[in-house]
Amino acid sequence: MPIASPKHALDPALLALGIAIKALRKTHGISQEELAHRSHIDRSYMSSIERGMQNPGVMTVVQIAAGLGVSVAELAAKARL
Repeated sequence: MPIASPKHALDPALLALGIAIKALRKTHGISQEELAHRSHIDRSYMSSIERGMQNPGVMTVVQIAAGLGVSVAELAAKARL
């Protein structure tokens, strides 16, 4: 299990990002495991991101957006960032 980002865990922006990722994932009808696979990241890390416990880097956000088939701008807009 990934260690939470202690400085930023549960920050409102990270929670919003996680909620947006989960909502888009469910809209596309894919599992968390499938999205992690498509994004080339570990499933437990994906879980932590969706729960707002991780502060993902830019490239991780790019990979997740690609895995969802949306742009980073669309993902950020969904999260209202």
